[in-house]
Amino acid sequence: MLHRSACSTSKKRPDEVRFLQSWLQNPLRTGAVSPSGRALARTMANYVDPREDGPVIELGPGTGPVTAALIKRGVAPERLTLIEYNPEFCSLLRMRFPGVTVIRGDAYDMTSTLDGGLDKPAVAVVSSLPLFTRPAPERFDLLEQAFGLMRPRAPFIQFTYAVVSPVPLTPARFEAHVSPRVWANLPPARVWVYRAHEAHAPARELSAAAG
Repeated sequence: MLHRSACSTSKKRPDEVRFLQSWLQNPLRTGAVSPSGRALARTMANYVDPREDGPVIELGPGTGPVTAALIKRGVAPERLTLIEYNPEFCSLLRMRFPGVTVIRGDAYDMTSTLDGGLDKPAVAVVSSLPLFTRPAPERFDLLEQAFGLMRPRAPFIQFTYAVVSPVPLTPARFEAHVSPRVWANLPPARVWVYRAHEAHAPARELSAAAG
């Protein structure tokens, strides 16, 4: 069963203020001082095919700009599973996006956090996590977890402000594509899309599906 922790609704504040407060409290976990802009969120969402049948996992949704872009893209809220660590953001996401599943937990351990709660392999994982705050082995592990929870060749979508890939490029393990720089975002960012080679990307047997 997916765990949905109860979060009380907080007073309304601008999302930028929420992000800044979260960053000041835990900069390594939040990673950014403001939420992603609409242009960047739209670029990330455009890599998800809404016609494919299956869940979409979002990691580190924050206040929900990418979530909103995914829904606008045509992904039904019921297909979205969000993993967020900040309890205030959890509350905000549940209030803003009825029908979306919000799980408070560790996105870097998404397999345990989801705990077999998906009913079928995911068609995409969309991440706003600050990967450069983690050592390379943890970034590789996150990608491998995502590949294990998704359909073969499904995309792992990650944005970065850096000029290099947030996951060290390893052509033998996965393919990578990078978007043009999104200048409309502040600061400008790029979107990286990773896909496992088909021979290395069998989706794991999900306990819910097996049951």
